[in-house]
Amino acid sequence: MTGPFDATSTTDDVLAGVDLSGKRILVTGVSAGLGVETARTLAAHGAQVIGAARDLKKAHDATEPVRAQAAPGGGLELVELDLANLASVRACADALVADGRPFDLVIANAGVMATPFGKTADGFETQFGTNHLGHFVLVNRIAGLMKPGSRLVNLSSAGHRFSDVDLDDPNFDHTPYAEFTAYGRSKTANILFAVEFDRRHKAEGVRATAVHPGGIQTELGRHMSPETLQAMLDNFAKAQASGSPAFEWKTIPQGAATSVWAGAVAPAEDVGGLYCEDCHVAEVVEGGPDLAVRGGVRSYALDPERAKALWAKSEVMVGERF
Repeated sequence: MTGPFDATSTTDDVLAGVDLSGKRILVTGVSAGLGVETARTLAAHGAQVIGAARDLKKAHDATEPVRAQAAPGGGLELVELDLANLASVRACADALVADGRPFDLVIANAGVMATPFGKTADGFETQFGTNHLGHFVLVNRIAGLMKPGSRLVNLSSAGHRFSDVDLDDPNFDHTPYAEFTAYGRSKTANILFAVEFDRRHKAEGVRATAVHPGGIQTELGRHMSPETLQAMLDNFAKAQASGSPAFEWKTIPQGAATSVWAGAVAPAEDVGGLYCEDCHVAEVVEGGPDLAVRGGVRSYALDPERAKALWAKSEVMVGERF
């Protein structure tokens, strides 16, 4: 079944009765949190999961439940991937291409949030470089392995409402740095990347979507100072005061549910080129960035011309055409 599911649905709820035997799925960020849960439930339903992580020792230890609960035919293979270093990204992609086995689903799950100002190995602002550009290079380099009927799921966030992308100053060379402004830019980029990837590949039967997992207490927030966390909670309170529902944390199985729903359960034509939350396609909300608004997706994040412009800018930044 494809639903109805909601914010309380878990990965096991949405995959109940779904057989993923014979499916090969790439999940980035399998050393903690959502990545581990996503890999666990996919393998438990028979999929062969390729889990990518920067720290393979940490990932091996964290994914013991994945191996323990894998169904017959399902399993996990780990590959090294540091999204903040394009040499690592290209090496990972080259190895997957050389292996030659196709993918039915790619879930770009890994990411960082609200980091202090910093640069990746290639000189990009940390959040934009890791969350967007690293996945941009990885996914495009392995796109030839995505067979007809396959999908890309980019993990975005409600944080995309903090800010649109800034194509003139993506690295904050001329703009005062703010943790959540940078996070918002990277999460908007995740959606726009899905929009343009979907446009370019849907004629081949390959679709892409972006998802918001919800508010989950995972390692993603490890860089946040107490002051930054309090500012985020204050914004949630502001949203509630303006009429939005009270904020509630999700469990990790609830947080990973939308990823697997959009990737393996929902009809591709229903989610392709769109943004999903709480196991449904989100409502489009007009207007600019607004930290007090939680539900829905900002229209600028689905703008097809903006998506094309980000693609072109990203190619220039990474020095590679796709």
